[in-house]
Amino acid sequence: MKKTPFRIGTTSYIIPADILPNAAYLAGKVDDVELVLFEVEEGGGNLPDENTLAQLADIARRNDLTYTVHLPLDLRLGDDDLSRERSTRKALQVMRATEALNPFTYTLHLDGRSVQQEYLSPAWQAWRERTHKALSELTAFLEKPALLAVENLDHYPPDFWDEVLEGLPVSRCIDVGHLWVDGHDPLPYLEKHIAAARVIHIHGHIQRDHQSLSAIPPAELERVIGFLVESGFSGVITMEIFGEQDFQTSCAALSAVLQRLHLEAKWENH
Repeated sequence: MKKTPFRIGTTSYIIPADILPNAAYLAGKVDDVELVLFEVEEGGGNLPDENTLAQLADIARRNDLTYTVHLPLDLRLGDDDLSRERSTRKALQVMRATEALNPFTYTLHLDGRSVQQEYLSPAWQAWRERTHKALSELTAFLEKPALLAVENLDHYPPDFWDEVLEGLPVSRCIDVGHLWVDGHDPLPYLEKHIAAARVIHIHGHIQRDHQSLSAIPPAELERVIGFLVESGFSGVITMEIFGEQDFQTSCAALSAVLQRLHLEAKWENH
């Protein structure tokens, strides 16, 4: 069978341990590890130190592994100027701290809850302008601005971020799981944005999201993966789940789909 045209990854929270043991555990099983840096405070938090970074880089070199970096969830890039400046500082802190790993992307949530019920209103337009300014500051740090990938979130209109990102050289992180949990057909969204996508997040939902892919009907999972194959997507597909059992059952569900498409993943030979 042919190898997949894309890289397949999962999160750094699969076994109950820190980032480094997770990377070591996943090496050889996946092509990419999403470094989940959700809890970063100014001055450190769960940012990897210099020794950890060196070991992560060594694991990557020895296993043809890449890393995607998920920036903290509490960034408020479009809120008032003080929040925007603080959030921009924190995002840059993480980007600088992980730069040596040569991340495939830095994935970013644009939190718009302050204007979520006022979509396209004057308040939303002001939020958009502040967000646009913050994104411009973040992309200025990057040699390749498309390394910054903006993710679609659940409980928002799917096109909520379109005007915000217009004219910016950022890429997309298409979270198919968020579209599923909100009851949206992911194919129209994928068709619209796949050319700008570097990362795809997939996960199941049983009452809540980020569950095993075994919760997704096989035909629906095949429909999405088949589209990604046909579109020539060559980025990273992240099984964004947390826990060893969900990882194993997600790998099994994805393997079954790939086999029907005459493809195989790295773990097939592990």
